[in-house]
Amino acid sequence: MFGCKLKNCNTLAALLLAVTTIFITACPASKRSITNKDSVTGDLPDSARLIHHLAYLTTDVMAGREAATPGNLLAQQYIVQQFDSLQLKKTGESYLQPFPLRNDTTRQGNNVVGIIRGTRYPDRYIVLTAHYDHLGIRNGKIYYGADDNASGTAALLAMARYFKQHPLEHSLLLIAFDAEEKGLVGSRYFADNSPIPLSQMVMNINMDMISRNDRNEIFACGTHHYPFLKKYVDTVQQLTPVTIRFGHDDSSLGSAQDWTTQSDHYAFHQKKIPFLYFGVEDHPDYHKPSDTFDKINKSFYYQVCAMITRFVLIIDRNGDRLHLSQ
Repeated sequence: MFGCKLKNCNTLAALLLAVTTIFITACPASKRSITNKDSVTGDLPDSARLIHHLAYLTTDVMAGREAATPGNLLAQQYIVQQFDSLQLKKTGESYLQPFPLRNDTTRQGNNVVGIIRGTRYPDRYIVLTAHYDHLGIRNGKIYYGADDNASGTAALLAMARYFKQHPLEHSLLLIAFDAEEKGLVGSRYFADNSPIPLSQMVMNINMDMISRNDRNEIFACGTHHYPFLKKYVDTVQQLTPVTIRFGHDDSSLGSAQDWTTQSDHYAFHQKKIPFLYFGVEDHPDYHKPSDTFDKINKSFYYQVCAMITRFVLIIDRNGDRLHLSQ
């Protein structure tokens, strides 16, 4: 939305090993089946890989991942390596979609785009998104952006592996957006220059700030605009200990309470593509250097990622109904 400091590779490796051990003992096992009345079944994302991605994206070397900086490039390369290791399909010759930054013709951002082909509806796409950029370094301080939005990016990578191993009936379009913090630049460019026809997109599921909340709750924003999505959220609520709240999508309540325009889902909404945005309310470390890895609520984060994975499965199983509801 618009820690610990590591000094060398040995320190990074030790930290990752330690936090992975802690995380696995704090969270449920990553391999389990899920079943509901719509026969949605499957395993959950790998918790160890999830936390590994998050820890790496919030190291000092990333320097806050501001668009068009060396740290952002490192994050971009990491995402590309993960997509490549999973052999995700490209939309062109590369996973990268370069775009110009606003008011700066000398620099560019890069969206990272990959596809997992559907087994039954390969020409219809569920679009799963998260932005990987953050605020960089300001006044000599690193803005780590652990919750905002290394959390969404790490979830995207963990889900990419899961859905590669368990393909959907619909194709899954995975996009790590750049330059969200500069005004949704990457997602707006993608929506205007999509390599996939917009008419083939079932909906957008956007993840931005999903890793910490003291009340064990997360918001599902978008049902005010697309009320037919509410029943699918109600279904996934039965499968998760996380409390899912509706709201923050009605402009009549005031702009401060309306998140419709506040993250990358807005670019899809402007193109009349239904969206659901998962995110927590602002916390004291929002857009501050103190948004660090150690502040993450690892159990909550895992449960949220598992819930969103189940939600994607539910949407996939109900894609025909969803299309008729639009």
